[in-house]
Amino acid sequence: MSASFEIQDGVAVITLNNPPVNGLGYETRKAVADGLARAQADASVKAIVLTGAGKAFSGGADIKEFGSPKALAEPNLLSLIRAAELCTKPIVAAVHSVCMGGGLELALGCHYRVTSPGANVALPEVKLGLIPGAGGTQRLPRVLGVETALNMIVSGEPVKSEVLAGIPGQKLFDKLIDGDLMAGALAFAREVADVRPLPLVRDMKVKHPNGQAYFQFARNTVGAMAKNYPAPRKCVDAVQAAVDKAFDAGMAFERETFINLMWTPECKALRHAFFAERATSKIPDVPEDTPTRAVNKLAVIGAGTMGGGIAMNFLNAGIPVVMLEQKQDALDRGVATIRKNYESQVKKGKLKQDKYEQRMALLSTTLSYADLSDADMVIEAVFEDMAVKKAVFEQLDAVMKPGAILASNTSTLDVNQIANFTKRPQDVIGTHFFSPANVMKLLEVVRGAATAKDVLATVMQLGKKIRKTCVVSGVCDGFIGNRMIEQYSRQAGFLLEEGCTPAQVDRAAEKFGFAMGPFRMGDLAGNDVGWYIRKRRYVEKPNLRYSKTADLLCEKGRFGQKTGAGWYDYQAGKRDAIPSAEVEQMIADHRAALGITARKISDDEIVHRLVFSLVNEAARLLEEGIALRASDVDMVYLTGYGFPIFRGGPMCYADTYGLFNVVQMMKHYAANPLDDGEFWQPAPLLLKLLAEGKNIV
Repeated sequence: MSASFEIQDGVAVITLNNPPVNGLGYETRKAVADGLARAQADASVKAIVLTGAGKAFSGGADIKEFGSPKALAEPNLLSLIRAAELCTKPIVAAVHSVCMGGGLELALGCHYRVTSPGANVALPEVKLGLIPGAGGTQRLPRVLGVETALNMIVSGEPVKSEVLAGIPGQKLFDKLIDGDLMAGALAFAREVADVRPLPLVRDMKVKHPNGQAYFQFARNTVGAMAKNYPAPRKCVDAVQAAVDKAFDAGMAFERETFINLMWTPECKALRHAFFAERATSKIPDVPEDTPTRAVNKLAVIGAGTMGGGIAMNFLNAGIPVVMLEQKQDALDRGVATIRKNYESQVKKGKLKQDKYEQRMALLSTTLSYADLSDADMVIEAVFEDMAVKKAVFEQLDAVMKPGAILASNTSTLDVNQIANFTKRPQDVIGTHFFSPANVMKLLEVVRGAATAKDVLATVMQLGKKIRKTCVVSGVCDGFIGNRMIEQYSRQAGFLLEEGCTPAQVDRAAEKFGFAMGPFRMGDLAGNDVGWYIRKRRYVEKPNLRYSKTADLLCEKGRFGQKTGAGWYDYQAGKRDAIPSAEVEQMIADHRAALGITARKISDDEIVHRLVFSLVNEAARLLEEGIALRASDVDMVYLTGYGFPIFRGGPMCYADTYGLFNVVQMMKHYAANPLDDGEFWQPAPLLLKLLAEGKNIV
């Protein structure tokens, strides 16, 4: 039942019932429309209350219908709102918990609105590259005023109902009900049952005292903040239409703008990311109802930057953590860093003092593995060396209780080999956090060959609890993200040999939208990390060619920001990357030694060699079953590697660019004698999809 109907003492109550957030799918819209018609036809009904069951009034459109004919089937949302406006009996929207998107637009189509405190009210469509499409840009300014409404529409962020109800002169909520919402809504409906004419938001006047000047200011501000996103600027245009045009003309402008935005690559990318994030939790052979193990206490091995960051995630979620180190001074430094991070949040007003104290009270430390015996899960965050991992996991196997989950934070090493250091490989899993672990959203969950399904389900659930985007990876060197970034880094090195400077490559990548180019990223992470991995590669994969520029850099001790010199020069206490004459001369000397004459390389070539190297390697990961789906690859890069969200991730971007064009470019790169022709042979999966006329995502 998508909406229920009942009559209580002359008031019809229509209750949306489409869990989890009462999405306004076709069946729900039809049921509400039928309920309105039924109430209209019943002479005993004097008024109508519209509300939502469970923990939401309505979260808006039903995401399960996106892209399907049902999304536009009549009654569509515009038709339903018009039916509410035309109803001859007063409709009171009883808003609680969640009232967003189309849910708020439906409430604005009702004659009255009452609310309970604490409801999250928002028009979040801008986050999908859209503007509200069912009157939100036209009605919200009429009830909240232009500036408050525009701020909500442009940001897409929720505002608490009691805050909105407290705005002087607001007409969004007719009453704030502190007690039982339904009882208050019924009482209010009876009070207004005979009031005529029925108030309509569409009939309200809206203006701004400074008119054109204000909107130009807003347009300039939004344009500077959202230069890669068209939707925020279009929000300003639509709200201005509410002021400048008659209501129906403003509605037509809003709808045309909404439809035009729907076809932009930015909207496609943002909608792709929205669905991709939700898809990451779906594991084909692990049903959603798989029983999970209780994790009421966690242990972390290592109190360094990564170990401390990992611990903070769980402290933030209210889970006690015991942190182990070999020496007391290392523990003291780790705890001090955690305190410093929290104190910084308190100072900035992002964390209350009592919350800080509560979190620190959940943290304990030890030098003895024996003190970990009662932990339900342990995460190892020690040096990235298999011998070190072996020593740790043998000790954990000896002390951890039966059923405890043993996790490794390894970024590249073989989780199956690590699991075999124990007598319980079914309890071992990889949890690859990204640095800084208390900030970065991505968590690669590495499923070993023996990892039990309930262990995987538990870690995925736990990841959600600590607010991570969890992506499942199979076991291979580097998993999804780092295996792909190796090819990206190889291309960056080849570009230097062929004629680029580090600054040129970084500028092109950052202009494309990356948060940071490959060389600035290397300086931030530490160039010695990549050097360590390459040394291993030279032994394991002697035929895999790398540019030697990065090795030459490290031989000079230029490891990045931490040494004050890397691909760039750095001034003490500052992070500004200053192009280095020494590095540019080093690259030129190396180029000359190889007999290469530098050529001019376009930004377009730089960007597409970097991005399509990610795409080709990702296609191989999909073929091997390391990644479950192409959208998972995109989520790894959107949440862990600074790939521009407005481009949707490397696989989404490849689809937008055109798979035929991508394959042609790969073949072109393969013919470059200074590049790796074997790598650039298009992955069989790409050729198969192209032959079948299919997209990657």
